[in-house]
Amino acid sequence: MRLVFPTMTPEQKLAELGLELPAVAPAAGNYLPVVRTGNLLFCAGTLAVKDGKVTHEGQVGKEQTVQTAYESARVAALNSLANIKAHVGELSKIKRVVMVNGFVNAISGFADSPAVINGASDLLVEVLGDAGRHARAAVAVAGLPRNSTTEVQLVVEIAD
Repeated sequence: MRLVFPTMTPEQKLAELGLELPAVAPAAGNYLPVVRTGNLLFCAGTLAVKDGKVTHEGQVGKEQTVQTAYESARVAALNSLANIKAHVGELSKIKRVVMVNGFVNAISGFADSPAVINGASDLLVEVLGDAGRHARAAVAVAGLPRNSTTEVQLVVEIAD
């Protein structure tokens, strides 16, 4: 006899992890936070923002460490998930995360962007399981909007 255990929804998994999706912020310009084409959602870049304030400001290697920047990437990914939920109603509609583009505000020559963007990648796998595994780019840049330490963009496939 095989026992079948119910799986948790992504929202239940967030609660188990002690995390909450932040309130969705309005777009900061003439763009949409999420655009759907077919079964793909293209998510605009999200920053590490909570309650309207950037949680992690400045460059890695100057004001931020790899570890604090990792936390920043987690917050940015939570904001992306909040935008997705606002667009489709529930996170269980995510069939898989296809692509993550991660940007790290860092000093010149910074080479550990992948370790920083692991914050977003790890969160997506923790919340979505195998559906959270994705292709990825992790790029260091000289600056980001609002002096945020990280910015994350997602491409997500959703179920019909």
